[in-house]
Parts: sequence; structure tokens; C-alpha cells
Amino acid sequence: MQIHTMSLRKKYFYFIKNGTKRIELRLFDEKRKNIELGDTIEFLLSENERLKTEVIGLSKYRSFKDLVEYFDISILADLSMTKKELLDEINQFYPPEKQSKFNVLGICIKLL
Repeated sequence: MQIHTMSLRKKYFYFIKNGTKRIELRLFDEKRKNIELGDTIEFLLSENERLKTEVIGLSKYRSFKDLVEYFDISILADLSMTKKELLDEINQFYPPEKQSKFNVLGICIKLL
């Protein structure tokens, strides 16, 4: 079992902390290819704010659009967002060219 560290923007950190966001969305790049079921992911907001989670599922997709269409927004972020808003933010971080190059990963997590 490995421990992975990932930074998160404030609202997504709190969505996980509040228990609504249960799937983390990332590119399936070299770093993410090392994630396995049972691993721990420590999400960082700041030096003093961290959340530890366990990986309980992994789902690979060709794009974030495909991934977001499959799951309900209530577990991808929070009901305060729409799927379109989430996709717009993701596409700013990860342009479609990167998604095509690496594919994407939905990491199902639970708080520890």
C-alpha cells in the first residue's frame, strides 16, 4: 500500500471533508498509474489542513466528459454545482489535448 499526496482547491477540499465529493478526478498520467485499491491519498489544502482518504475504486475513461456523464454530480463535487460547471473548471485545468493523450481517472475515495 502506498501513500499519495495531492493538492486540491479549497472548495473541492471541503466537498471531500463534508462527505459529498467521493470521486476525485485526475488525468491518468504516470503519477496516477501508480494508484491502487487500498492506497491512501492525502489531500492538502495548506500545511495545516490535510485529509486522509482510502482508494476504494478506480474507473478509467477517455475524457472527463465521459466520466462526468456516468456519475451523479452529488458524488463528483456537490449539489451546489452543475455538471457543466464542473466540466468547465476541469477543462481549464486539463485541456482536451491532455485528456486525449493520457485518458482520465475517477478515484473513488472514503475518508479515514
